[in-house]
Formats: sequence, C-alpha cells, structure tokens
Amino acid sequence: MVKITDVARHAGVSPSTVSYALSGKRPISQETRQRVEAAIRELGYRPHAGARALASSRSNVLALVAPLRTGTHVPVVMQFAVSVVTTAREHDHDVLLLTQEEGEEGLRRVADTALVDALIVMDVQLHDSRLPLLRSLDRPSVLIGFPAATDGLTCIDLDFKAAGEACVEHLARLGHRVVALVGSPPEVYVRQTAFAQRVVQGFTAAADRYGLSSSVHPCEASPASARQIAQQLLREQPALTGVVVHNEPVLEPLIDAFEQLGLRVPGDLSVTAICPDEVAESVRVPVTSVALPSTEVGERAVQLLMKKLAGNPVPQATLLPPRMTERASTAPRNT
Repeated sequence: MVKITDVARHAGVSPSTVSYALSGKRPISQETRQRVEAAIRELGYRPHAGARALASSRSNVLALVAPLRTGTHVPVVMQFAVSVVTTAREHDHDVLLLTQEEGEEGLRRVADTALVDALIVMDVQLHDSRLPLLRSLDRPSVLIGFPAATDGLTCIDLDFKAAGEACVEHLARLGHRVVALVGSPPEVYVRQTAFAQRVVQGFTAAADRYGLSSSVHPCEASPASARQIAQQLLREQPALTGVVVHNEPVLEPLIDAFEQLGLRVPGDLSVTAICPDEVAESVRVPVTSVALPSTEVGERAVQLLMKKLAGNPVPQATLLPPRMTERASTAPRNT
C-alpha cells in the first residue's frame, strides 16, 4: 500500500507538504502542488477516508432521509436510493440511509453530530414539519419533492402536476370524455404527500380545461383493492373510457380487473400511468406512461448538494418535464 511518505519521497517534499496539498489548509506553490499531484497519480496513492475527514473537517457522508411510511412503494424508493448512492460514490462520498419515520427529531439527531455533511430528504409533504429545521441547519440539504412553500429550500423532482396534465391531455386528444384517476393509497393523501397532491392538481386542472367528466379514487396497493375500484368505477361512471393510474402495484391487477368485467384495453378502455418505464413495459398490455425519472432525480440531487458543499449557487427549484411514451394501452375512443 502506497503511503503519504512514499508520495513525499517521490515528489521530493516533506510528508506535511503532501498533507497541505491534499487538505488545502496551507498555501503551497503551484510548482510544488503539481509535483505532488504527479507523484500521487504515478504511485496510485489514495488518501485514507478518515484522514481526509479529519483534514477537511468533513465526514464525506451524505444522509438520505427516506422514511418508509405506510403506503410507500419501496421498490421505487430504492431506485432513488441506488441512484443517490452511485452518484455520491463518484464524488467520493458515502451515504447513510435513514428509513425510520422520525420526522424532525431524526433529522436533528443526525444534524447535531458530525456523521454527515449534507442531507437529501424524500417523501416530502406539502406542509412538512421538517422544513423549519432544514431551513435553520448549518448543513446543506436538497429535497426530492416540492412542499407548498419552497422559500429557503433547494427542491428537485419530476413535475408531477404537468405529468397528471399530460396523461389527461393524451386521453382528451384521443376523444375520451369521461376519465378517472386511480391514485396512491389513502394514507398518502391524508399525509398530503406532495407528489400525489400535485398529480391530482394536474389531472383535475386538465380535465376541467378540456371539459371532461372526471373523478379521483385513492386505492390501496393490492389486487383486491384494484378489483373493488374497477367495479366501483363502472358502477358510478358507466361511460368511462379513460383511466390514469398513479399507483404502480395496482397497474396490472387493475387492467386484469377491467377485462374480467368485460372491457378490453385499449378497445373499450384506454389506460395511462405515471410509473417507471420498466413497470409500464412489463404489463401484459404495455402501458402508455409518463416515466418516473428516479435515476436522473437522484443524480441531480447529489450534484446540487456537491455544488452547495463547495459554496456555489444552485437553483431553488428544479422541475423535470414529463416524458410520455405511447404504448399499446391507449387508442381513440370508440364512437
């Protein structure tokens, strides 16, 4: 293993000079710095993580706060987590994953120690109790999600309002006049989880704009609930021909339930969804969908944090525009 003394000997300087070149704690000449950097490259030296942390007063660890509350679809959360971890490693940082529903207390416990340099916070609610603390911390943070008030915060996410609008607009262009949103589990709406609320806002606004008859139906993430919702929709809206699904686990069971009730997809009923592409593509009838860009959001959240840690300005809001892919589940309305 290459040591700092080996680098110093190779560069013709003292070990302390190598340390200063790595930490930036004391100025050294450009010529000396170049010799040290050349020696590091040639010898393949990698500073010890603990030594780097001591030298920089940083832990090189990011906290990912992703509480696994009831109604949370864990596979999608893990897609975000993998993206954050992978991107953080590219910036020489590790990630501490916090999944307990501890609210403000959990954030304060982490922030009051030297465990992490910065935080990424998920499952953001419109009126999130954690926001006052995040605004007051001496550590930078990025929210994956948009609360009602974003002042003093850095937020990034898919534009879920525009995603809801895009699904309705697609159905309206195909001639559908009666549409329904099968949404997240009820507890997600009770908590006023931001992304779910934004989808409802976009769905409703677009339906009103196009003069469509519309309704919103929270749905537990189970095949039994999907069957119940399908039966309820056909009972209450017999003219229904378009459905938007924002609930990944019930997408295929819902299509199966409609077909068991005598509706062919897309012949009698067009279905769109907001979900990961791989989910939409794996259904027996591939579903027209707005992609959930978990990889891009995770990457850009880390990049925003790295800029903030370096003292560089970042935008307060980053909204990713929806990207819709048309597949076999939508077609013009039968007349």
